Amino acid sequence: MHVTSESPILYFGTPVVLISTLNEDGSANLAPMSSAWWLGWRAVLGMGASSKTTQNLARTGQCVLNLPSDAQVGAVDAIARTTGSDPVPGSKVARGYSSVHDKFGRAGLTPAPSRVVRPPRIAECPVQMECSVTDIRGLAAEDPTYGGFAMVIEVSIERLHLEESILLDGSPDRVDPDKWRPLIMSFAEFYGLADGRVHRSELAEIPQSAYPRAGAHAAAASSLT
Repeated sequence: MHVTSESPILYFGTPVVLISTLNEDGSANLAPMSSAWWLGWRAVLGMGASSKTTQNLARTGQCVLNLPSDAQVGAVDAIARTTGSDPVPGSKVARGYSSVHDKFGRAGLTPAPSRVVRPPRIAECPVQMECSVTDIRGLAAEDPTYGGFAMVIEVSIERLHLEESILLDGSPDRVDPDKWRPLIMSFAEFYGLADGRVHRSELAEIPQSAYPRAGAHAAAASSLT
């Protein structure tokens, strides 16, 4: 039996991302989000139009997408209702946000120098992606309710850093899904993954060598160092 629903949020389960960007004064801003997906070495992000992170992305064209593990949920939650904007935008005041300048300090996380972009990586995160913005556009411009509320941001991944503990044995280019424990947000709640696979995957039988390689990205990134 199904019922017609008008749920105000449709977060059916996506990885949590901590995005680091640079403020106007050169300090680092940190923002948790979960509206993100990847295709090859590109990612598409959904961010509030009034977000300090969105403003930083539009101004600098750079960011780092840091993926925390489920063990770092406390750090993520510590900055969940904070903003780098001062004063706090009206929409966030209504939801109980406060302005915090040093989010790394609030979360107890450590900034680490990036290789090809200016915003720092998060040392504790097992996955770190240095990115350049390739496109920004408004979401649902024709909709009187959602128009102007959010932005769709496409980024190109220029350099990928993976913690050795999540790699497939003997391969620097393969993440072992049995070792990687992403933090998942589902309907505004935090979850992890259950131990073990629920079923073998036909797609997993395709060798990763059959997919486009990231050589062009690596070469371009090397030229920036």
